[in-house]
Amino acid sequence: MPRGAKPGERRGGRKTGTPNKATAEIKALAAEHAPAIIKELVRLATKAKSEATRVAAGKELLDRAFGKAPQALVGDPKNPLAAQVTMIGRTIDGPPNETREQWIARAYRELGVSPPAAAAAGPTNGRNRS
Repeated sequence: MPRGAKPGERRGGRKTGTPNKATAEIKALAAEHAPAIIKELVRLATKAKSEATRVAAGKELLDRAFGKAPQALVGDPKNPLAAQVTMIGRTIDGPPNETREQWIARAYRELGVSPPAAAAAGPTNGRNRS
């Protein structure tokens, strides 16, 4: 829960369940024209000359009647953590096969510097002690 938010409120301070006044007018206008738009989609889906138009109209009708089809997430089922996510031209791999301490030691070795005494002694926050 964001700082300052009270129970039952969202980030903007509007209580849960309170309609958004900024979009209420647009939604009301769209709802007013919805029956005519559905009739036009039915007409296009059944009588349009273009096959692409009929498919697009049929898809819109089905989406409204049954909801959009679920999108499958694909990856390597044998190694699900190796799935890669590409963001803004950079690739992020799954987590490494090493502990935090092993990663820190490797990072110091790769940088060619010796770790400080506190890092060499291990964690000091009471975690991961045997």
